[in-house]
Amino acid sequence: MNWQELLDQIQQGDIKALARSISLVENEHPGYETLLQSVPASPAKIIGITGPPGAGKSTLVDALIGLLVNAGKKVGVLCIDPSSPFNLGAVLGDRIRMNEWYTHPDVFIRSLATRGSMGGLHPKIIEITDLLKAFRFDHIIVETVGVGQSEIEIAGLADVTVVVVVPEAGDEIQTMKAGLMEIADVFVVNKSDRPDADTFVKNLRQMLAPAFSKHYNEVPVVKTVASLKEGIPGLLDIILHLLQKSHLNDKNFWLLAERAFYLIQQKRMKDISKPELKKQIETSFQKSNFNLYRFIADNYAE
Repeated sequence: MNWQELLDQIQQGDIKALARSISLVENEHPGYETLLQSVPASPAKIIGITGPPGAGKSTLVDALIGLLVNAGKKVGVLCIDPSSPFNLGAVLGDRIRMNEWYTHPDVFIRSLATRGSMGGLHPKIIEITDLLKAFRFDHIIVETVGVGQSEIEIAGLADVTVVVVVPEAGDEIQTMKAGLMEIADVFVVNKSDRPDADTFVKNLRQMLAPAFSKHYNEVPVVKTVASLKEGIPGLLDIILHLLQKSHLNDKNFWLLAERAFYLIQQKRMKDISKPELKKQIETSFQKSNFNLYRFIADNYAE
């Protein structure tokens, strides 16, 4: 495998080379780290879209792609889908709402299964986004599955994090952890043509108020109806403005430290596979008095 040749092809805009490199990294093809270590630094910025299931994230992303493409931009999109705990495949592999973009020359869309990742992001998400940066997309969008800790994790990856909610999410908003409130650079109230949307927006802004003292600027709350493309131009303007403002600060280095920690953790765990764990547990379970903690201590203690 000539990794430098593959990287050259990616940088020259070869979409097949990009798709192939992602598969090689996903499957940890021998030597893939050589490719990653050769990827040059890139100024490309990442837009993170997250929020609970059913909030209309995919429809929102579809509308954003349309605006960016019409402006002559090249867009890379990673959709992190929930995966089956049994076969680790993507459950939502075919993004029906984005189908029109799959063959568009200026758009690259890849669905990635979480593969059992506890946080809701793909275990190789950092590496794959770096490959997309090497391709020189104008914009990279990462849409998360929106469950578990993925909202917090996406903040460690994205330069601007958009949290999408719907008017009916009142109870969810009440129980939101402070961390989620803090990671949102923009709140989008989608499906805002539904009843009580204005009341919900007002309540959300009141909940955000205590956090304003910690922010230099107020966190924008944008109303959209993504299915009708309403409010999307205004949302994109805010996102682009925030991307222009973003610059290196202490937070960036903490986020890089988080990424490094994650990559080191993955490297040290690489010899442990879930299928092999399952087999070992099955064997141990046949013996009486199975104890998970004892099993770990006997087989994986340093």
